[in-house]
Amino acid sequence: MNSDIYTPDISLDPHSGTPLYQQIEIPIADAIQSGEVTPGTLIEDEISMSRRLGVSRPTTRQALQRLVDNGLIIRKRGAGTRVASSPIRRSVELTSLASYLQETGHTVHTRVLSYAIAPATEHQAAILRVPVGTPVAAIERLRHSDDTPLAILRNLIPARIAPDYIELERGSLYSLMRRSTTLVRADQIIGARNASATEAELLDEVRGATLLTVQRTTFNESGEIIEFGDHLYRASMYSFRTELTAL
Repeated sequence: MNSDIYTPDISLDPHSGTPLYQQIEIPIADAIQSGEVTPGTLIEDEISMSRRLGVSRPTTRQALQRLVDNGLIIRKRGAGTRVASSPIRRSVELTSLASYLQETGHTVHTRVLSYAIAPATEHQAAILRVPVGTPVAAIERLRHSDDTPLAILRNLIPARIAPDYIELERGSLYSLMRRSTTLVRADQIIGARNASATEAELLDEVRGATLLTVQRTTFNESGEIIEFGDHLYRASMYSFRTELTAL
């Protein structure tokens, strides 16, 4: 990560028809998108930038907030403002996040936050459509892309096909599951919600930051549910891409 502070070279024209906040925002956005300023670079703070450019703090704050909204920078109290990692746009397919990241040139690191095998509760049994008391594995992982936290992955899997703790830190869930079952199709619901304090801390976000939610139920060739995933992604870094065709 670059420890240098990026001080944008900006000349403001108060007589221009372009609002001052956009005159600040656009050069910074151009520098980030062109690769002149790399991910992780610390950006000059709001107070210093306001004084140097001779504008009000609300004007500078608005410019920086627009950059945040566009996923170009990340602002975190106590840690400053930094250039965000390149956003990940993933096609909607029945593939694992780890495999996709590796195939697209990202480094992947996974930390298992919790792993427990226990008899299924009524709620868990209803989700997996198995008898109450059937052994199931409840797993929670934190996935990093290029050393940046990207997603919290929560999975419920029948214990008979669940990979063990150590395997999950080293490999992709779906690749490991394919050793004992076949993944044929999945139902998926995509939504959004605000991060809790714990989730925000794990994902290096501010509390209340917008997270992308994905609930996925995966079936094998016999129509049995072999996995339920309840996943959270940083909306500033991650999105899904779909292709639509006319009927």
